[in-house]
Amino acid sequence: MAGSEPVSVGGVPVPVPGYGAWLRRGISRNGGPVVEDREVVWLQAGLYYADSRGFAGTTSVDGSQVRFHHLRGEPGEDVGVFRWEGVNLVERGTNADGSTFLEIWTPLSGAAGAAGSWSGPDHQVVRVGRHVVHVDSDAGTYWRL
Repeated sequence: MAGSEPVSVGGVPVPVPGYGAWLRRGISRNGGPVVEDREVVWLQAGLYYADSRGFAGTTSVDGSQVRFHHLRGEPGEDVGVFRWEGVNLVERGTNADGSTFLEIWTPLSGAAGAAGSWSGPDHQVVRVGRHVVHVDSDAGTYWRL
């Protein structure tokens, strides 16, 4: 799959397995207002993902739910369900601690081209087109090539 188009599982859009570069437009925590307090980029390359907030790992699909298994950086796991709202992909989910979130993602231009994921003992890198996110035990870093 190319670009940032999610596949459909039971009529529900899920961004894996696939390739996409996404910019977060807002987040609501535990039912609060939708805000955006920093730039957050999420890259998905097949079953591997990296989030510029500082976590990366693998994804799996269980019915309409997508599980993000954090293997690098911030420990944990979160589960989300996706749906389209216009051009945005909206994710509703639950973190490992039971807190809830709603995130609004929009596709980034420049996602076509080379894509893949590489990892070492303490880091994971995901590239999708012109976008790269590197995650290690200290932080997540985003670059646009």
